[in-house]
Amino acid sequence: MDYSFYDFLRLVGSLSMFLFGMKMMSEALQKVAGSKLKDILGVMTSNRFFGLLTGFLVTTVIQSSSATTVLVVSFVNAGLISLSESIGVIMGANIGTTVTGWIISILGFSADISALALPAIGIALPLIFSKRNTLHSWGEFLMGISLLFMGLDFLKASVPNISNSPDILSFLQSYTENGYLSILLFLLIGTVLTIVIQSSSATMALTFVMCSQGWIPFEMAAAMVMGENIGTTVTANIAASVGNISARRAALVHLVFNLIGILWLLILFYPFTDLVEYVTVYISGSSPRTNIEEIPLALAVFHSIFNISNALIFIWFTRFIERIVMTLLPKGKEEEEEFHLRFITTGMLSTSELSQLQAKKEISFFATHTRKMFGFVRSLTKEDVTDADFEKIYARIEKYERISDNVEMEIASYLSKVNQGKLSDLGRSRNKAMLKIVGEIESIGDANYSVARILNRVRSQKMEFTPELKSKIELMFDIIEKALNVMVDNLSNDDYSCDIAAANECESNINAYRNQEKAENFESVKNNLYPYEMGVYFTDILQECEELGDYVINVSEALDEV
Repeated sequence: MDYSFYDFLRLVGSLSMFLFGMKMMSEALQKVAGSKLKDILGVMTSNRFFGLLTGFLVTTVIQSSSATTVLVVSFVNAGLISLSESIGVIMGANIGTTVTGWIISILGFSADISALALPAIGIALPLIFSKRNTLHSWGEFLMGISLLFMGLDFLKASVPNISNSPDILSFLQSYTENGYLSILLFLLIGTVLTIVIQSSSATMALTFVMCSQGWIPFEMAAAMVMGENIGTTVTANIAASVGNISARRAALVHLVFNLIGILWLLILFYPFTDLVEYVTVYISGSSPRTNIEEIPLALAVFHSIFNISNALIFIWFTRFIERIVMTLLPKGKEEEEEFHLRFITTGMLSTSELSQLQAKKEISFFATHTRKMFGFVRSLTKEDVTDADFEKIYARIEKYERISDNVEMEIASYLSKVNQGKLSDLGRSRNKAMLKIVGEIESIGDANYSVARILNRVRSQKMEFTPELKSKIELMFDIIEKALNVMVDNLSNDDYSCDIAAANECESNINAYRNQEKAENFESVKNNLYPYEMGVYFTDILQECEELGDYVINVSEALDEV
């Protein structure tokens, strides 16, 4: 066998050029699309078919199912979409990634596209040096696609020639004629290659080249393509490993969905490949089993039919897949689902008035979430809370505060879009009120976090409030909790009715109690009943609670105005 280490390095270099070109092209397209990609992915509703279409379109544009899935995982991690909403998008991404196979099959093997690569680079270079971001990104796209096809051309020239190296053929043949064992072996090879290379497109190109050189027959190449479907799920699972449980579940959906698809395909492998052969013969007039030149086309057909069939079958079983994933990754005792938008979407709106109703429901749920956050703050003052429990509760409060910031932005963005539609004068007044309310609710979350930070400083300094101060703090918390309950009740009324009298009473009680205790605290510190520093922390908590009460009454007042 006349194949040196230098030839091997050429093979690695060719594959690296292909990978770099794919990466540059994908990233450039994402820059061109800009925030629109996130907007498209943000159009997540309970409509699984719309999610499927969204995943397909985004992946077709950026040519990377891994990038799409990682974006979806990040959305789930931020609590902006639910696990069930992400499943359709992930299925669509699987279909979108098949476009790569068609591009390589038609352009990379049926035409000498590499001849156009150098002229394309000549056009791309001036664009890359452009100061306009859009032109710069298009230049990177042209450069990336040129490098991609140059790498593919070099790859075809770098693999060892079977006719000059018959020992390679005999080595491969010994593993290709063992029925299902061979299929499983090449499925494993495709999986491992994709995990190592971190690109199913690159593995697909390598598979095409191996077939065009006569290394492996059509069936084994199809098994490698099946393995690539599994290997490509690794990227999202790596990205989700540092995320929360919802993100890890979303990444696991991609793996479970592909594994279930592989299982049914293995059972029907030979009838399925017969169908692919029939379609290929219909398109080209030649069979991939007798003409190796048709194998790239047959693999593109195989990949497309499999992923489309898989999605169309399991789109009806998204709840089943969700249950499998939740069983495999159960929620821990201390862990809970992230808060996310339930009633509105970040994309296309229905009628403006109906959209307002959706937004109001979302705001009501947001308020309930913030009241729950105050419950965590109260639990920090319990006597039986250990240091480990305190840290866990405090971390949960920090998480809730971050999520509140994200949710406020999403609801405010939605309301801004509603405001651009046709609204009555009353509708505009309601929209203005809701924009104010969502900001006040987020401020309540900030106030909750401020109280928690004060309690954390007290504990970190090994201080402890006297029993009398503890009871006074608990009494203030009782008044705040009552005010929060009134606010949530007011927001729950679909007709915008508001018990402003009850809200004002709570606000008056908060202010009166704060003023009373502030004066008493001054006297207590003066008489050395407790240290000055403890008195400062006590008044700080009262002040934060008073500000929290202001935000609460602002919500009810905004409702009362409409």
